[in-house]
Amino acid sequence: MKVSIFSAKSYDREFFDRANGNQRMDFRYLPTRLDPDTAPLAQGSVAVCVFVNDQVDAEVLRVLATLGVRHVALRCAGYNNVDLAEAERLGVVVSRVPAYSPNAVAEHTLAMVLALSRKIPRAYNRTRDGNFSLDGLLGFDLNKMTVGVVGTGRIGSTAVQIFHGFGCRLLASDVVTNEACLALGTEYVSLERLFEASDLITLHCPLTPETRHLIDQEAIERMRHGVVLINTSRGALVDTSAVIRGLKSGKIGALGLDVYEEEGDLFFEDLSTQVIQDDVFSRLTTFPNVLITGHQAFFTHEAMSNIADTTLSNLHEVVDTGACRNAVS
Repeated sequence: MKVSIFSAKSYDREFFDRANGNQRMDFRYLPTRLDPDTAPLAQGSVAVCVFVNDQVDAEVLRVLATLGVRHVALRCAGYNNVDLAEAERLGVVVSRVPAYSPNAVAEHTLAMVLALSRKIPRAYNRTRDGNFSLDGLLGFDLNKMTVGVVGTGRIGSTAVQIFHGFGCRLLASDVVTNEACLALGTEYVSLERLFEASDLITLHCPLTPETRHLIDQEAIERMRHGVVLINTSRGALVDTSAVIRGLKSGKIGALGLDVYEEEGDLFFEDLSTQVIQDDVFSRLTTFPNVLITGHQAFFTHEAMSNIADTTLSNLHEVVDTGACRNAVS
């Protein structure tokens, strides 16, 4: 069966070829992102495999269906970039990888927190220049901090376990209460209360119409002065312009972003020889208390292996049965 893999990088080829040991799938690796202009490249494929910044809206789905594509296999957990209603109308199965490695993202969250709390990037650059002064490097302990976790699914609950190990007081907000989090002493509160009471806030919820710009001007105004904000979930959970105002006022004391709401034209590409055209993103990079990584929280050997294995399993299931246990509806 021929499968077109969009937004394919060298590491995708490595892990998918390894998972496809029996060569049952005929993979066509396409470095371009999926959008209305590139959708015709799926000609001859029964399925397409897409990633977080591929465009799978109604227009693209109609083109894919016309070409005979019957399955959109997401190699990620989120599916906010897919028009599910149109996919259902067209009879196109949409599958995802619901739990490739909660540890990978939760551990990256902690890495960002520690890097910001101890000013590791600044210290690293200083010592390489022979500057061993401690001025400006004063950090803070995580122990006894109040950490607010927004979303306690697989990744969020893993983050709760990690912060519990540091001796943090834990608050959480979610529509579903996680018993494992309760067992660690986590207190479930309203989102407003979490904003007001947390020293550190970390986002682990999906992007939906209801959560878009969850962190906006009103939310930031509720937060404690000097709050640490981390987002390793989806970029559009955060209103970037409001966050910049929060950084300028000191309301936000430190910001860690592995995702960005307009990342589609930036992340996963080498733009080191180009001038970044996104003025909002460029403004973010000027703050000394901001740490940005390029959507790499998921990127571990274990996670990539799980992504490839689960995606292959999803593809086989749809071919063999016409359905999939990891289908999204």
